[in-house]
Amino acid sequence: MTELNNHNPQVAAFDRWIRSDFVAMNTELEELYFQQEDKSAVENIGADLKTPLVEQGRTFISALLAEGNTDEGFDQAFDLLGNVGLYMAACRRHDITEPSRERSSPLLEASALAMHLGSSLGVTPRFATSHLTTHNQALQGQYKSFTSLQDESLFIEYNTRGVFAFKRAADALVRILPLGISHPVSYHLLMDAKIALEDVVKINADLFDYLDTERFFYCVRPYYKPYRVGLNEYRGANAGDFAGINELDMLLGLCDANNVSYSQLLVDKVLYMMPGDQQRLREVMRQRSLLDNILQISSDQHASEWYQRNVALFLQVCEAHGETASQHHDQLVGKFIQQPSNALPDSRLKNITASGPPLPVLISALEKLRDLRTAARADCQRRDDIPSRYADYDRLRDSLA
Repeated sequence: MTELNNHNPQVAAFDRWIRSDFVAMNTELEELYFQQEDKSAVENIGADLKTPLVEQGRTFISALLAEGNTDEGFDQAFDLLGNVGLYMAACRRHDITEPSRERSSPLLEASALAMHLGSSLGVTPRFATSHLTTHNQALQGQYKSFTSLQDESLFIEYNTRGVFAFKRAADALVRILPLGISHPVSYHLLMDAKIALEDVVKINADLFDYLDTERFFYCVRPYYKPYRVGLNEYRGANAGDFAGINELDMLLGLCDANNVSYSQLLVDKVLYMMPGDQQRLREVMRQRSLLDNILQISSDQHASEWYQRNVALFLQVCEAHGETASQHHDQLVGKFIQQPSNALPDSRLKNITASGPPLPVLISALEKLRDLRTAARADCQRRDDIPSRYADYDRLRDSLA
């Protein structure tokens, strides 16, 4: 296996283990769990695999901690943080650690290294979505994962494609700001954003069709649970932990950073983003939305060719963004989290979500977010208990011939 550029020997050895024996042990444990009648019962099974997983990982991490110099630039340090995080997440998944029964993580060496790396990089000291998606380097065609299960590969690859499609849409809309909505080129940028969001819809639909519900729920999702690093418990990695989707929310005027519940969402996720994404998010938070810019256009311009053409396409972009939100919540969350959760006994519902709160609380929050993001759709639910912009989008529709 080809090693990553500029890795020192200790870092390279740990990376090789993460890509080989670590994957093999996790996969073997998943097959043991999945054969049981209660597939979520992982506490008292596989000790002959869990012990070497913990000890081998600790050996690599202890050597790195003793070496004391892991600074080979951001990319290498971030990659190492990901490897430490994958190890800690696997220990959480296999019930080797469990935050509700601990005051601090028993993985002392891993916690120390993760906190050192996270604080120096300006990110959360655990593995984040980008470690398995946008910054997951493949060697000889193979990227990093927890297991070699097909359904995990599907989940990672389709999530990665979806993230990049959202980023393409956000990139296009950001470029409209200095041009103005009436600029002829803004039409083409809006079209780029629409096509990218339509790609997200197709990616989500394919994932919905191809991903096995039980395999995802029992063998993939558990690796994304919260775990402790040192004294603090950190929520699990979330597929939305990148700036693009929130840039779209705010640029389209569907969500407002001044709204306390939405701003809380941004605060909670910002350190789970790459520093570049953090900066992009801050920049967009300072901008006036495209929706508000359009609403300020005087009514005597509404009949103009540019207005009818560009605003009509702007509405289509907003509707496509709403479609991705509705699709994610109504189909993906329902099929892959809510439905299989209904089959679990109450004792297994604790810590079922990656973000930490009980499932009903999470679902309620996701419903509100969906309804904010779908406000541009003509068939959206008209909610006045949240700061929905549906009335403003109705005004836009009425202004078109």
